[in-house]
Amino acid sequence: MRISELSSKSGVAIPTIKYYLREGMLHQGEQTAATRAEYDETHLRRLRLIRALLDVGRLSVASIKKIVAAVEDESMPVHQMLGTAHWALSPAVEPEPGEEWQAARAEVDAFVKDLGWDVHPGAPTRDELAQTLIRMRQLGVPVDLAPYVEVVRKLVSEVEMRAIPFDGPRDAAVEALVLGTVLYGRALDTLRRMAQESESARRMSSSVEPDA
Repeated sequence: MRISELSSKSGVAIPTIKYYLREGMLHQGEQTAATRAEYDETHLRRLRLIRALLDVGRLSVASIKKIVAAVEDESMPVHQMLGTAHWALSPAVEPEPGEEWQAARAEVDAFVKDLGWDVHPGAPTRDELAQTLIRMRQLGVPVDLAPYVEVVRKLVSEVEMRAIPFDGPRDAAVEALVLGTVLYGRALDTLRRMAQESESARRMSSSVEPDA
């Protein structure tokens, strides 16, 4: 297909497609003339991935380039490729000086080990959870993650991971991971807040004495 058709099918403007080509985020088409190239389904799939990373993942161009490089490196195992996307999705957390941070970080490491989870020692999620534990204790919020672990374990194993085509195109696998991580995360948070509102209403209504 010509670039005009690629633009029409993908919904991405031609100048934007040309920018992705210049930046190496989108692989070049097959040159058929000096000023003409043909594109195929792999370009459509790559554009879907880029838009997912930009619009849903809210990632920077620099982060997207790293993920695209991982996708194109066929020697990189799929797990490692997906890990590259996971790390890019994680917010930057600066370790805090002092014993409080060291204790929280050690607690997270022990927590992950007790769960039997295979999480890289340098994964940014470890620092993110450590920071969250510190803030919870500073604000007097009870730290009981066990009920959340069970919910997450079931959601990930029975829903999210099943949606990832591990044996399919690498672009599609990363796209599914990003969409699942971000969108299911938003849906879960929204449903939790809706359930809180409903439960609050139920408890308050049950505490009201009926009129005689």
